[in-house]
Amino acid sequence: MSKILNIVGGGMAGSEAAWQAGNMGIQVVIHEMRPKISTFAHQTGLLGEMVCSNSFRSDDSEQNAVGLLHWEMRAANGLIMAIADKHKLPAGGALAVDREQFAQSITDTLLSHPNITVKYDEITELPSQGHWIIATGPLTSSKLGQAIANETGVKALAFFDAIAPIIHFDSINMEQAWMQSRYDKGDTEKERTAYLNCPMTKEEYEEFIDALLAADKTEFHEGETAGYFDGCLPIEIMAERGRETLRFGPMKPVGLTNPHQPNSKPYAVVQLRRDNKLGTLYNIVGFQTKMKYGAQTEVLRRIPGLESASFARLGGIHRNTFLNSPTLLTSDMRLRSRPNIRFAGQITGVEGYVESAAMGLLAGRMAATELLGCTLKVPSNSTATGALITHITGGADAKTFQPMNINFGLFPPIEGVKTGRRGRKDRYKAYTDRAKNEWKSWLLPQMTEAA
Repeated sequence: MSKILNIVGGGMAGSEAAWQAGNMGIQVVIHEMRPKISTFAHQTGLLGEMVCSNSFRSDDSEQNAVGLLHWEMRAANGLIMAIADKHKLPAGGALAVDREQFAQSITDTLLSHPNITVKYDEITELPSQGHWIIATGPLTSSKLGQAIANETGVKALAFFDAIAPIIHFDSINMEQAWMQSRYDKGDTEKERTAYLNCPMTKEEYEEFIDALLAADKTEFHEGETAGYFDGCLPIEIMAERGRETLRFGPMKPVGLTNPHQPNSKPYAVVQLRRDNKLGTLYNIVGFQTKMKYGAQTEVLRRIPGLESASFARLGGIHRNTFLNSPTLLTSDMRLRSRPNIRFAGQITGVEGYVESAAMGLLAGRMAATELLGCTLKVPSNSTATGALITHITGGADAKTFQPMNINFGLFPPIEGVKTGRRGRKDRYKAYTDRAKNEWKSWLLPQMTEAA
């Protein structure tokens, strides 16, 4: 059998899997259909392109499960985290990047790797021979998607993902807006002023909600259902759940002081985050939308400070398909009916860039270890990576399986620590301390073998 590892898809998971396997001495071929075959959301043919947001979310490895996942990937010489650190932008406590520089750097790094080759072709069938990782993400091509459906014998689950608009900075009215991270969070002045804030009065907020509810939205095709992932809800859906929902979500006004009106607390605040290193582009945080393009410009220009906004990219909505992994995948990420194929990334039912990359890291290491004639056990479910893989391959109820971000609710409890909100800080620190020790123990034998 061929000793080549084939990876379908050059997104976060596929890029990370290729990097990990290539560094272990395995010959890797990445099969990427872009730019020959485009998708709704992608703009380039670059590997590791970020289509929804430019943020990897919290970088706090002591109090946040996402930050812990960052830490684990860095400890495992992860490509995605290394390149993200190289191209990071001020974002308070979050890790945000210049998305163009990030994708270009991912592409250049992989193309220059002596063990990695990229083929720009579309895989339309499930291979019966060889070693494969399918990491095609939420925008898996229709032909490959159909082949997966035919093999699994079950109808693919689906929800809808939305992407947020991006605005040219020089079109923002800074007499209305101001720069400040929530609660002035960050170690540097750049981080403490990483977000651009647009305030609303109660009247402006109510009028905005009215316009949002009345706006023309993307209609679904016959047979499609709108089962959204709660961590990426379109703003219209949030507004439909209650007029105050947005004000307690992405438009919450807490931790901010308007320097233009320091004695008047905003009723709601729209935040924008830098989208590139130059600071010429900003995306509207949490404003995923399914409004039609004409409606978007009209509604979003109602936001104070964005009255003359020029849009580099309008928002949109796309179908996101994923496997019912608890029934279809083994604990080592193999398709039960085709053990020569592993799946990684969002198609497995994890949600988010970091989570996708982490599953790619694990799949790449497992596949490479197998090709080297050894086996690699799954990391403990006390680690962030282990908690995710445990959840999607058996920890979740298959009947109600939905995409999942990493969170401390997936971790086994620790005896002797306080429960409830008051004990949260100590409990989270206990979770992350335990995870780091477990992750080091999982990595150590691999590092010894590599040496």
